[in-house]
Amino acid sequence: MNNTQRGMRLHIGVFGRRNVGKSSIINSLTGQELSIVSDIAGTTTDVVQKSMEMLPLGPVLFLDTAGIDDEGALGEKRIEKTKQAYERTDLALIVCDYNGFGNFEKELFEEFAKRKIPSVVVINKNDIKNIQPEKLEEIRNYTANVISVSANDQASINELKKKIIDSVPQEYLDNPQIVSDFLNEGDICLLVTPIDKEAPRGRLILPQVQTIRDVLDKNAICLVVKETELNKSFDILKIRPKLVVTDSQAFKTVSEIVPHDVLLTSFSIAFARLKGDLKSFAQGANAIDSLQNGDRILISESCTHHQIEDDIARVKIPNLLRKYTQKELIFEYSRGHDFPENLSDYKLIIHCGACMTNRREVLSRIMKAYDSGVPITNYGITIAKCLGILDRALKPFSINEKRTS
Repeated sequence: MNNTQRGMRLHIGVFGRRNVGKSSIINSLTGQELSIVSDIAGTTTDVVQKSMEMLPLGPVLFLDTAGIDDEGALGEKRIEKTKQAYERTDLALIVCDYNGFGNFEKELFEEFAKRKIPSVVVINKNDIKNIQPEKLEEIRNYTANVISVSANDQASINELKKKIIDSVPQEYLDNPQIVSDFLNEGDICLLVTPIDKEAPRGRLILPQVQTIRDVLDKNAICLVVKETELNKSFDILKIRPKLVVTDSQAFKTVSEIVPHDVLLTSFSIAFARLKGDLKSFAQGANAIDSLQNGDRILISESCTHHQIEDDIARVKIPNLLRKYTQKELIFEYSRGHDFPENLSDYKLIIHCGACMTNRREVLSRIMKAYDSGVPITNYGITIAKCLGILDRALKPFSINEKRTS
């Protein structure tokens, strides 16, 4: 992800007066000292930009700007640089402190509203002093998208991350590529789609259909087979597939057939990247090795499908985890848009492929899990982990399950 081009990154511009803590906010959001922090007003002299991974959003570019209230001839040049950053901003953080809104903040808000750039008002330094109710009400007259934080308090910074996720333009949450970024024009992508009890009568499930379209849009060659015809497919193909994508439930069978020089993953893992954050889910799978007898696991299903005898969430995944861990585990479930507020009693959360919900909702759930200190992963990654093929399944995405940075 660090190789993501700047143009593909969400640009988060941080604006405000001098010495309200803009740089401190950025450093706290990223967990790194990207910007110089000082009590002296006007420390930031030019727009400082830094490409970062901000979990769970992924690749972003922060724009740390000079104070919009700068003074003098040099200050005017700094302000001009700050205003130029408007053009590159996808989401604006307007930072003030307990003194509330003044003319500078009002002008910033109106400028971003005119440009149709979403903004979040961040009231910083609440560890020093809380903003007075009348000043807060004045801000709320402009926008309800306001949050009070301290750059020194990680809990409030996590709340700010949630607010950012809620405010990100939808196009930056909708990654249109499922697997096509691994393919070149003319490459063969082989999709393995078992027709079992969970397959809808007369049609394919949504992730399979969307993956077919994704491959075709790349002008690659898409072949679809059942797992029972996979061996025959390799026998008759003159050119090996560049990539095989399988339903996670056929992972074991498919992995034994597909040669190791052919990339292999599952629909569920591909959608973990599309609809969530693959790195977070891959790291969360490490918790499976630490599960103990009596541990509670939450399985989150984003749709309310009819349960069948061999249901993946209620039968197959629990059986796999019990066999892999050799532990007696307790499984609980959430469905649709319901998601528990209190997650602290769980040792692991396993999310579905999220084909029936959007990325914003999944990212919010990842943040809630982070806040509660609970690892979170997904169906396909869990299955691959329990089958001992997770490294191979993640190889197309260049993510290793043991990576923790």
